[in-house]
Amino acid sequence: MDSTRRGNYSSGSDYVLEYGELRFTFNEQDFSERVEQAALKVSFVGGRLERSELEDLVNLAVNGEVQDPASRLGEHVNDCWPELVGPADRSLVHWLRRLVFRSAWLDQRVKEGELDVAFDERTSTFGYVQPERDHEPIELSPEPNWGRVAYSPHY
Repeated sequence: MDSTRRGNYSSGSDYVLEYGELRFTFNEQDFSERVEQAALKVSFVGGRLERSELEDLVNLAVNGEVQDPASRLGEHVNDCWPELVGPADRSLVHWLRRLVFRSAWLDQRVKEGELDVAFDERTSTFGYVQPERDHEPIELSPEPNWGRVAYSPHY
């Protein structure tokens, strides 16, 4: 059993995510970018967001809802709420938080030398490999696709 204590990811102190013994802290820009990337990954948004849209998306990830929408994205979230909420492991909020945490966890593992980033020429994508296991790739669990209720800034 590996007794090495893993480090916690930290880029600032504006936002905190905890899971078990892990405590990840983020500055505002880092957290916002990770939330936006998570929304892109699950196809809830199709591209970069405007400031007010990103504000609403961050509020959704942090608070689990958008009480006072600052943009059409926030209004869209509230209009589609029954389709976005569900059992904890199936809600959009859960997946945004999970992907933010996962991205920081992976970055921390790279920083500590447990993982490397590798380019796959066949798929033209980047992935993670384990240097201590002959650069064996790791497989990440698939994300759900929220494209059916995706936000489009042009209704």
